[in-house]
Amino acid sequence: MLKGKTALVTGSTSGIGLGVALALARQGANIVLNGFGDVEGPKAQVAALGVQVGYHGADMSKPAEIEAMMGYAADAFGGVDILVNNAGIQFVAPVESFPVERWDAILAINLSSAFHTTRLALPGMQARNWGRIVNIASVHGQVASAQKSAYVAAKHGVVGLTKVTALENATTGVTCNAICPGWVLTPLVQKQVDARAAADGVDNGEATRRLLGDKQPSMQFTTPEELGELAVFLCSAAANNVRGVAWSVDGGWTAQ
Repeated sequence: MLKGKTALVTGSTSGIGLGVALALARQGANIVLNGFGDVEGPKAQVAALGVQVGYHGADMSKPAEIEAMMGYAADAFGGVDILVNNAGIQFVAPVESFPVERWDAILAINLSSAFHTTRLALPGMQARNWGRIVNIASVHGQVASAQKSAYVAAKHGVVGLTKVTALENATTGVTCNAICPGWVLTPLVQKQVDARAAADGVDNGEATRRLLGDKQPSMQFTTPEELGELAVFLCSAAANNVRGVAWSVDGGWTAQ
């Protein structure tokens, strides 16, 4: 379905980003990966699906590096047809003691990076009259949780940016939508489960039930593969008129 298109997915060397990149690659899209940690493993996984794969290690808190990454995609692949803004970090603390440098970093990576990639991708998409921007927001783009002021602020901002981008391109072939996951079983979340098990003195299964039970009525994690398939749908012709949506994948979290 996406053969001949190029997708750039930020924060895609693991977790949700890699799940989305693999789902798009299965539909024939060439992939530009971005992120830290192991790079060769994810590249091999994407290449095994028979598409071209590139990588750029831009630090998503630095606009100049984001510009370099977008330039790389243009030079190596002819531009970005599908942009998935996924890169993100987290830190928890009460507002009055939230470290200023952590606030700045979260806003830079979780929100400002999406602005920078979007502003740089849009001219090419508009010229081709086709483009898909998929922002991985969060359930925290719609509701709040205590001690997550920076993350909640950033994700609400991502949803707002999504809506504005969609409206500004509403009469074109360029769409912009957000996916808002609840708990997703990624390596980062598994660490939270492990920490809860240790703190509460319970096994991993009980720690998982407690984590999900606090917020997610389905009592099951969303998977990166499921989010990838939703991203594929948003890139399909069936989603031509899906514009500015914040699509919850949260096991009923925001339905309460």
